[in-house]
Amino acid sequence: MSVPLEAIGLSVGYEVKGQAARHVASDLSVQLKAGEFVCLLGPNGVGKSTLIRTLSGMQKPLAGRIRISDTEIEQMSPKEKARAVSVVLTDSLPQGMFDAYSVVALGRHPHTSWTGSLGDKDRARIEWALKAVGATELAYRQVSELSDGERQKVVIARALTQETNLILLDEPTAFLDLPRRVELMRTLRDLARVEGLSILLSTHDLDLALRSADKLWLLDGAGKLTTGMPEELALDGCIASTFTSNEVDWDSEQGAFRMHNHTCATVSLEGNGAAAVWTRRALTRIGYEVVDNADASKLRIRIVETDGDLNWDLETNGEVSRKPTLQSLVRHLLGQEHIGLSERL
Repeated sequence: MSVPLEAIGLSVGYEVKGQAARHVASDLSVQLKAGEFVCLLGPNGVGKSTLIRTLSGMQKPLAGRIRISDTEIEQMSPKEKARAVSVVLTDSLPQGMFDAYSVVALGRHPHTSWTGSLGDKDRARIEWALKAVGATELAYRQVSELSDGERQKVVIARALTQETNLILLDEPTAFLDLPRRVELMRTLRDLARVEGLSILLSTHDLDLALRSADKLWLLDGAGKLTTGMPEELALDGCIASTFTSNEVDWDSEQGAFRMHNHTCATVSLEGNGAAAVWTRRALTRIGYEVVDNADASKLRIRIVETDGDLNWDLETNGEVSRKPTLQSLVRHLLGQEHIGLSERL
């Protein structure tokens, strides 16, 4: 069975006139299989966009081989590439007085005659692509009038109209708000599963990638590419090492990064459910180390629910004061009186 995309011993980077080539990643060997939705992640500047452009054939590799459906990419004509791989870049929308339908129709160019006229099959594919990304109602609106989220739907519809089995996207969620990012990632994931497409996208949104992707490709600052299931890469420390920083730690239990804080004191916390989760986060945010053992701290907080109402009992040196809201608890802990206590703990 053919593999939609395969890189063997690949090195990517830039040729610099009169100088040695600049390698950003070397000796990469990886496959993208049919029906897979894969997210490429890594710190800024490691070469994610360069890798996407090289895999698509838009940029020549410095070394190694790229195969699309078992065919060497260097042996493919421009038209063959256009029928094999669709590429969505951050600046891939045309300028001028185009409506969305016209932009999406450009995806049929590899399949039409030299006149560019559209047949019934072409129009059916365009309408299907618009519907697949939820953009049917945008068809006859000017691209210049669309929001960022609507524009992304249009360029992805154009890629679908191209009728390839392989789609590569560079930062498609970069300028979208959270609901639009979630919607776009869900659409791409569903297209991969339902249509059997192979989709690779680069992103900085680690949380959405962890929740959506079948696999992650992690590209670190040394140009090393590590691949695997999101959950496995989280458990074995690969995500933590890829994004290592003096400012953040990877919390493997929460599946997220947390900022380094200068701890002012320890506090024990008793409670369950969502209230305990968000109380712990609030305490950590303002600089407290939260422990579960009440004997490990002179400062204790107990979440109490009475008749459906939550209260926070704060115990200091045997004295208990009740706070009716999480905000009042945080304000108290940030107060000057408690800062003096913290310095003595």
